[in-house]
Amino acid sequence: MRKQIIYRWGASLLVLLLLSFAVTAQEIKIGFVNLPRLLQQSPQANQIRQQLQDEFAPRERQILAEQKTLQGLAERLERDGALMGEQERRTLERDLSQGDRDLKRRRDEFLEDFNLRQNEELTNLQRTLIEHVQAYAGTGNYDLIVGEPGILYVSDTVDITDVVLAALEAAFQASNTGQ
Repeated sequence: MRKQIIYRWGASLLVLLLLSFAVTAQEIKIGFVNLPRLLQQSPQANQIRQQLQDEFAPRERQILAEQKTLQGLAERLERDGALMGEQERRTLERDLSQGDRDLKRRRDEFLEDFNLRQNEELTNLQRTLIEHVQAYAGTGNYDLIVGEPGILYVSDTVDITDVVLAALEAAFQASNTGQ
């Protein structure tokens, strides 16, 4: 399904480019940018990953320490549960159950906070990368830059929006005067 959409999009883009080329009869400079790859491999992306790791490492260590503590309690209950008094065993089971709930809540909060921060940083990075692509396209005299998410840059040379808009207005006027 996704490949069909990509092929249709690519075919439409090719037709547009050929028509544009035929109309303007000039050379068009086109480039492609794989934005997901830039988001993975750019030094800015690596820096963001390191910053997020540094920011969230203390909470992750705390969660792991709590998990170890609970594991120790569970082992103690399994090992000594039969020898404990009824009240002591129930208290330990209750502490273990409460600890599991608290740990799950902390882990869920941690993951939610981490995902929010990561999405925030990736959105900012994507904006920065697109700005860099557009700047490069302008200085490199590109007319069109396409990418994984769509069109990243279009020069005025190949932008036919004004011509299409004028044709639509003329067609609209012709249809309204003919009524």
